[in-house]
Amino acid sequence: MGLLTNPDSYYMQQAIKLAQQALEQDEVPVGAVIVSGNHIIARAHNLVERLHDPTAHAEMQAITAACNHFGSKYLSECTIYVTLEPCTMCATAIFWAQAGRLVYGASDPRQGFSRHERILHPKTEVTGGVEADTCSALLKDFFKGKR
Repeated sequence: MGLLTNPDSYYMQQAIKLAQQALEQDEVPVGAVIVSGNHIIARAHNLVERLHDPTAHAEMQAITAACNHFGSKYLSECTIYVTLEPCTMCATAIFWAQAGRLVYGASDPRQGFSRHERILHPKTEVTGGVEADTCSALLKDFFKGKR
């Protein structure tokens, strides 16, 4: 399916490509893209290991890039696509950026934001489970190799 028939799937596939890059760099395979007006304005993957920074999650990196793109701290007209349900830290950053929409792939029942009520901005629309099987498989393979 292409961009016109299923944009959520298309953009999530772009985030998956970034997650695969993270995997190749021995990072937890999470990728994120931020879209505005049907254009990807920011791309990122986890950089925690490379930067020795526990805050260098894909979402944080992408939010910084998107805010720099606009010269603004708000992303109300943007959709954030991320391969894994954001953690509390990333969800809070998404809250402060007032993202218009969040789309994620794999759920994260242990560390994901959905364990908490009202952590996202009330205007942020959320869609989960997009390309979830592919996103989950990347993560499972990564952690299987670590154990």
